[in-house]
Order: sequence, then structure tokens, then C-alpha cells
Amino acid sequence: MSSAPESGSPKVVVIGAGIVGCSLADELTARGLHDVTVLDQGPLPAPGGSTSHAPGLVFQTSPSKTLTAFARYTVEKFSALEVDGLPCFHQVGGLELATTPERWADLHRKAGWAASWGVRGELVSPARCKELWPLVDESMILGGFHTPDDGLARAVLAARAQLRRAEERGARFLDRHTVTGIEQADGRVTGVVTDRGSFAATHVVSAAGFWGPVIGRMAGVGVPLLPLAHQYARTKPLPELAGANDPRTEASKPILRFQDRDLYFREHTDRIGIGSYAHRPLPVDPFAVLSYDDARARALDMPSSLPFTEEDWAPSWETCRTLLPALRDTDIEEGFNGVFSFTPDGMPVLGESRALRGFWLAEAVWVTHSAGVAKAVAESMVDGHASVDLHECDVHRFEDAHRSPAYVRDRGAQQFVEVYDVIHPLQPMERPRPLRVSPFHARQRELGAYFLEGGGWERPHWYEANAPLVEESGRREGQERDPWSARYWSPVVAAEARATRERVALYDMTPLRRLEVTGPGALAFLQRMTTNNVAKRPGAVTYSLLLDEKGGIRSDLTVARLTADRFQVGANSPADQVWLERHAPDDVRIRDITSGTCCVGVWGPLARALVQPLTRDDFSHEGFGYFRAKETYVGHVPVTALRLSYVGELGWELYTTADLGLRLWDTLWEAGQEHGVVAAGRSAFNSLRLEKGYRAWGVDMTEEHTPYEAGLDFAVRMDRGDFHGRAALEQLPPPTRRLTALLLDDPSAVVLGKEPVHLDGVPCGYVTSASYGYTLGRCVAYTWLPPLPAGSAVDIEYFGAKVPATVADEPLFDPKMTRIRR
Repeated sequence: MSSAPESGSPKVVVIGAGIVGCSLADELTARGLHDVTVLDQGPLPAPGGSTSHAPGLVFQTSPSKTLTAFARYTVEKFSALEVDGLPCFHQVGGLELATTPERWADLHRKAGWAASWGVRGELVSPARCKELWPLVDESMILGGFHTPDDGLARAVLAARAQLRRAEERGARFLDRHTVTGIEQADGRVTGVVTDRGSFAATHVVSAAGFWGPVIGRMAGVGVPLLPLAHQYARTKPLPELAGANDPRTEASKPILRFQDRDLYFREHTDRIGIGSYAHRPLPVDPFAVLSYDDARARALDMPSSLPFTEEDWAPSWETCRTLLPALRDTDIEEGFNGVFSFTPDGMPVLGESRALRGFWLAEAVWVTHSAGVAKAVAESMVDGHASVDLHECDVHRFEDAHRSPAYVRDRGAQQFVEVYDVIHPLQPMERPRPLRVSPFHARQRELGAYFLEGGGWERPHWYEANAPLVEESGRREGQERDPWSARYWSPVVAAEARATRERVALYDMTPLRRLEVTGPGALAFLQRMTTNNVAKRPGAVTYSLLLDEKGGIRSDLTVARLTADRFQVGANSPADQVWLERHAPDDVRIRDITSGTCCVGVWGPLARALVQPLTRDDFSHEGFGYFRAKETYVGHVPVTALRLSYVGELGWELYTTADLGLRLWDTLWEAGQEHGVVAAGRSAFNSLRLEKGYRAWGVDMTEEHTPYEAGLDFAVRMDRGDFHGRAALEQLPPPTRRLTALLLDDPSAVVLGKEPVHLDGVPCGYVTSASYGYTLGRCVAYTWLPPLPAGSAVDIEYFGAKVPATVADEPLFDPKMTRIRR
């Protein structure tokens, strides 16, 4: 196993025998690990967690490619399982209804995701919706999205089937074992203590569902998860369903979602089950949840089934009767409030803890994704990497500020509220905000900054102070937008992009993660961990990659060698620091310096004219070359200056301590007035970086992609010594896909990302990131496609319409780099 102790065979203890724990035991034993023990406090096969009451809806399509992959594997695996002749998955399909123009447009977008991620689906008429679900009131419906391969997972049966297979391979499942402690020594897990004895372990996996925070506390590991109660009810028998369904499979119609009213429906033979997200959030304290026996003693079916709250149900019931008129002559026979888990961003929490080696989390997982998650976690434990990208689910993706109980409660509850909402990709949550602000925040507010949030940071996307520049220019490229692409956008973005190309602009780059790597072994360590050659003299800056064991791109880094044994590393997520720390020798120290520092990007053809008078150091091209670093002063402020540009223009990243940040901004702003300086936001930045072809990790490329596929060959030096992932690169076959730049043919057309790309009418790839290129007069879209020559014609599907685009040579802007290197 990737993180097992050096000697002895791995002993794995899984806490939780729900669908995730049983799936994980099956996946681990299938990979040759036989010493696997699964513990649960309740009786098997239904120990009382969320699995025991799950309605089993599996809709595969998601804006997340990773979640879709999890769901696809769940469907594939459960479809092949049965228990005593009963199928574990019933492929009745799925049907989502639109009763508002906004939802109908969103279903077009969802159909695009399905095409991008390889899920069968089609948009259908109201008449077809009526054919698929005869009980609906057709007059309410504008259309639907039908996915024939979705269906109903019988979670308890699927858990039993996998339990049996895992037992046949040597795993053991022990019910009625309540975990009371996690044993550890020297920072590594050593065992699990229960009320019926202790179990030695080299690896422990918490798959405890909404009890995850309880298990995490025993291990000293925070689990950012909020349990919430969700209403589910069954009607009395309906005459319209009499004899319509086989009691063994329960359903014949697609699972139905009425997301405009936060409702879903499924058949239970001659009854209808209804789930509602329309009620107020009902948080549940995981430390106060009853044990199985105590719950039964209080007349509850199980700990995860709380009493039904009629007052919350009443509005939803009226809506149900409107959509399904057959319900007007019946009533609810039974209902409960079922408990399940939400995280601050709505994604699972997966991976090995930084705080306790050998302690793994597989938490906040719904039945929909259960088998896929189990496979990914098993792959990570056995092989050191998963076959799908996990960065959205990584246990270490959360900042410290995201782990506070208050934050987890606020954002978790909001995830519940928004579970069926139409969410724009840039749409921020409203609270708690502001949370993290740069030292320039006050000045940005004075300039009318329009803030969106990323990583908890308030990030200006444009400044209303620049609105007069729009009228002055008299140019309107890319300003005729549909309502969706016009959200969280302003014509001011174009003016800021032009000001950067023509004069000079200040960009707040403070949210970019910065690590300080120091110590006698720092150079050798970074050489071993990254793909490029960082063994350059102090003052050099190198763009490099972190790879996993299969050659996938874990992250990209900017490595500045400031002194012989001190490096400043520009990274992406907290997971980068954890990855480096896990491989670092004792003579290397890694420290996150982001919060104590800040950064201003000074970019544009007049950047040197602005900065040079403020410093005694030589900022000429000869004195301060591209990809070089200097520790110097700008006015009264000590700065670390890196000559880098992510917008394709001359300029520098200027770093200083947070306490001096405001002085740095004011110094630059005052000096820049004679040069027409502007403050520019994230939207202009994204436009300019795409024109230049600069990739964004986590968007344009992930662990699923290699450097050669992503067009990052230049960052891999195979002519030097060994580095992490090199052996895998040497075995790679020629790429069958490439990150490809497209220019939309219509100068007024815009796409936003995740749309499918069609070649000769067939989906062949998808958009990663896109933005209007104001210098080019066309929207730029980066896409994963089969290798295609420049000039090839493709179509991007945007809300159901086919938008023509053409494969373009890279870089699209300034291919000879004359603007940066001057």
C-alpha cells in the first residue's frame, strides 16, 4: 500500500458498514487486500445510517466530471449485482422537468454536461414527459431531460452483495461494535478501540457517514461535514398504480425530479415516494444522534430516521398535488426526516489525513456516488493514485478558515438550500462574507470593485471606476451577451483588458498560494519532486509540475530560488503543501506564507516606466530578465519581485508582507497616474491569460492528464536526473487527446466552460475554460479533443445551439514573446 509502514502486511479497519464501507471492502479485497475488518455500531445488513433509509436515486449527470464518473461506475457495478434474485440496480431512467424558462435553459446546459461526460440523455417535449410519467400535469411542463441509464439503487441490497463478496475474499464484518477511540503512535494510526475490544490497524478508513465528525474527533482530525435532515414521505396506495409495477423491482417509470419546487418522486410499487428539499435546513448534531438501540426504544426506525415534521411538509404537499393531480384524492401514509451529510462545497471528503498518517476519510458520500468513491479510495490506498481526478474531493482542499464549525454550518446549510437551484458557475454564496480580504481591499472598494469569492478570498472581477473607459473606447467587442453569460460580467472587463495591453494595470494576486521551502536539502528535494530543472543560480524562476505516480499532473508550480537554500513556490491548493510535506526529508521545511504576504501584479507595456523610478535596482530587460527574481525595495516597501506575466505583457509580481501591502498599492497607484494606470480584475486577467494560452490547473488540466497531452512538454526535463513520476512518463503511449485552443467563428458568440465539442456531429470532447479575447476579437475556448490540425472545424454546444469554432495554433497572442521580453 502506498502509505503502509515499511514492514508487515496491511491491516485495514473500515468504520461504517453502510454502502460506502461495504463498497470499499469489496474494492480493497478485489485488489488483493484480505485483512480487512469492517465495524459498525448497528445490526447488519441495515445498521441505521443513511444507507438504511436512502431512496436510492442515481442521476449521473453533474457539473462535476468527477462526480459523474463516480455515478457512472456506481451504475455499472450495481447493475451487475443481485441478492437472492433481486437486482441491486433498476435502470428505469431519470426525468427532470422544467416548468420555468430558467429551468428549461438549465436543462439544455445539463444536456451539454451529459454529452461532455459521456452520459446518454436527451431533451424531450411535454408530450414525451407525459408518456414517460402519465401522472404529471402536462400543461405545467415546458420540457424535460431524459436520461435512460439512470435509475434506482437498492442501497441495502447492494451493500449486502458487496459484503458477501468481500467476506469470500477474507474480509470480516462485525456489527454491534461501537467505536470509542482511535489508537495512534508517532503520528500514525495503530488501531481502533470499540466497546467489544480493540483492532490493530495500519490503515483506518472513516466511512461513518454523518457520524464522521465523531470518529474524526477521536482521531484528532477535523471532518468538515454537517448532517442535515431531509424529508421523505410515501403516499397511500394509488388506484392509478394498481398492478403497474412488479413488487420485486417496485418501479417502472423514471425517477422524477421537479427541481423548480425542490422535489423528487419515485415509485414504491403502488405508492409514490416523495423527497423534499423545499423546507428550512434542519441541522443535526452528530454527537447527539441516538444509538441504534436507543433510537428503537424511542419508536424510531433507526438513528438516521427522525420524526416527520408536518409543518415543513405542508407547502410541498400542495405542490405535489398540483404537479400530480392523482395525489389530490389520497394522503401521506408515512414519512420521516432522514439524516445525511453536506460539506461546505457540496462535495465528498476523501483521502488520507495530514494530521494522522494511515487515517483515511470517505465521508459525505451519497448512494449515487458510493461505488465510484470506494473504487477511487481503494486505488489511492493501494496504488497511490486514483484513476479519476480527485482534487475537488480532496480532504485537504479546505483552507483553515473553511474548517471552523460556524463556516461548516453556514455553508453546509446553504448547500442544502441550493441543492436543486440553478447555480451560475461564478455565483458566490452570500455568507459568511467577506471572510478573507487582501490588504488592498479598502482601495478596491473605493474604486467600485465588484467582488466574487474564490478560496474564501474576496476577488475583484472588475472596477466600476473604469466604466468611463468603455465609452471612451467606443468599442463593443463581445458585449452583446445572452442573459447567462452576462451574469457576473460587465463591459468594463473589456476596457480593463485593453488598458493592460495598451498602458499598465495593477492586479491583486494575493490569493495565489505561496510556500516557502528552506533548508540544506531544499534544492535536492525540489529537483526530485518537480519535472523541470530548478538547480539554477539564486535569482532564477522556473515553471514546473508536480506529477503523481502515473504521470498525471497533480499541480503546477512557479519555483523562485531566492538564496542557495530558500525558495518561494507558487502553488495551487492546500493539498500541494501536504503532498510536498509527505515527501520532504528532515532537512527541509515547508511553510505556507500566503496569509502573511500579499502580491500586486504590475503588467502592461508601461510597467517598467511605472516601477523603475521607485527603485534603485536595475529593472531593465538586461538588468532584470524574464523569469528572474530580486529582493529589493519599491519606495519604502521591501519586496520580492518576480518578472513573470500571466497576461502576456511586460511586468512583475511584487510581493511584500501583509502589513506593508496598502503602502505598496498606494505607492504604485500614485506613481502610475501619469501613465494611465488602472486597477484590473479577475475577469480581464482570465481573458488575457487565455489569449496567451496559459493553463489553469484544476480547470484546464488535472491528474487525469499528462504534460504531453496538456501541451506542457517544455516544463519536463528528461535530460536530468530522476524525479517523481518520471518512470511513468517514460512508459506513456503517444497522446490520443490534447488540450486544444479554439476560436469561435462568430465574433459575438461566447461560451463559458464544460460545454461539449462536436466533430462531424458527434461529441468528441469538452471545453475546460473560456473567455472572450478582447485583443483577438473572438471568444477563446480551451478544449480536450483528439489531435486535430489547425483550421479544423468543430461545433461547441451552448444551451442546445451549435456554435461553430476553429482549431487555432498556439499561442494565439504574441507568439514570439516580444511583448513580455522587452
